[in-house]
Amino acid sequence: MKINLRFFASVRELVGTGQEVLEVDAGGVSRLTVGEVRTLLIARGGNWEYALAQGRALRMAHNQVMCDADTVIGEGDEVAFFPPVTGG
Repeated sequence: MKINLRFFASVRELVGTGQEVLEVDAGGVSRLTVGEVRTLLIARGGNWEYALAQGRALRMAHNQVMCDADTVIGEGDEVAFFPPVTGG
């Protein structure tokens, strides 16, 4: 399964890229969630682990719609990670 990943703001700065295509071997699994993709990226270690850590404030989007970790994704979908946005 190919998933289009996007990274914004401080997450992009920490991981060193704004986008990539992630190829995941679903291994017969019929579904994959945004949270599972996050876990796969954390497993890369280093800045990936720090930027996407489970305790870190982080927003996620699936196909440009805000979502939570339980959102199921499919082939060719886009998953984005970014810090919470504040304004004033």
